[in-house]
Amino acid sequence: MKLKTLLFFYACITLITCSSEDSTEGNSQNENPVSAEAIYFPPSDSDIWEIKSISSLGWHQDKVQDLLTYLQSKNSKSFMILQNGRIVMENYFSGHTATSPWYWASAGKTLTSAVTGIAEQEGYLNINNKVSDYIGTGWTSAPLAKENLITCKNLLTMTSGLDDSLGDDVSPGNLKYKADAGTRWAYHNVYVKLQDVVAAATAQTWTQYFNSKLRDKIGMTGSWIQSGNNSVYWSTTRSMARFGLMALNNGNWNGSQIINTAYFQNAVNTSQNINLAYGYLWWLNGKSSYHLPQTQFQFSGKLIPNAPDDMYCALGKNDQKIYVVPSKKLVIIRMGDAADNVNPALSDFDDVLWQKINAVINQ
Repeated sequence: MKLKTLLFFYACITLITCSSEDSTEGNSQNENPVSAEAIYFPPSDSDIWEIKSISSLGWHQDKVQDLLTYLQSKNSKSFMILQNGRIVMENYFSGHTATSPWYWASAGKTLTSAVTGIAEQEGYLNINNKVSDYIGTGWTSAPLAKENLITCKNLLTMTSGLDDSLGDDVSPGNLKYKADAGTRWAYHNVYVKLQDVVAAATAQTWTQYFNSKLRDKIGMTGSWIQSGNNSVYWSTTRSMARFGLMALNNGNWNGSQIINTAYFQNAVNTSQNINLAYGYLWWLNGKSSYHLPQTQFQFSGKLIPNAPDDMYCALGKNDQKIYVVPSKKLVIIRMGDAADNVNPALSDFDDVLWQKINAVINQ
């Protein structure tokens, strides 16, 4: 009898323990519903956009005002945070609104990167081919043998070898040989020749191809406006966020692969061995060193120390920003005037901004 009683008691304890473990596992899953939540895409033909509260994410509401005060003090016009596609913060300053367009500046380089990838996946071009295959020879004033070294990929990676000290004018007379393509990284406006490549290869204007293959497919608004030697993209903050959301999802928009996955992964990873923090017109965080525009100096450490290592970003003049953080499922947008009246390479705006963002989002 004693043995039967002991076995019965043991069986009861086992059942209770298993039941308790099952219950714990279920509670654990329920406590973190966001981790299993599907990424959200706003409709492409509507202004509807789902909202997610700060409290539902366990973020720190008491730190939000400090972040907003800093943004306003730094001449911001708009700021937005998406978490897994849903809007968590959307703030406007100094009369700017959700419908006000603003310029992307060099953050728009990533649009050129994206459309170049689309044209390649549709068979119109190959980024490993030389630029002159598409727009003819004589597009620079470099010796022909040197010009023919420059591929579309060199333009995507800022390794054309052309002299970056001569300004933004990309007429042939201003595009002079400095070094063989692929041997020198230098931030240069010559990347815009990719727009000519795409136009020539597709037999469409750059704007026509951009609108039909990217802008309209993800519900962006906006347009390219000529400014001096540049064609600059203007849009609303939400349109910029749509592009960032597609980037977060590896070039896919709500099940439609807008940009080839392999190309996009190459775009947001180190593209050459000179500036480790540069992909295909995207800036990359978390690398062991980086170069900045207008300098050949190599800095040690990561681009933005306070930002997550896996972040990639679109950065433009006067602090236009798209930050994409896959590990946290975040897209963060900042538009506005220059945060500081100093050389961007000397500004601590990105790092301080991320310090304040971290205070809000870190649990």
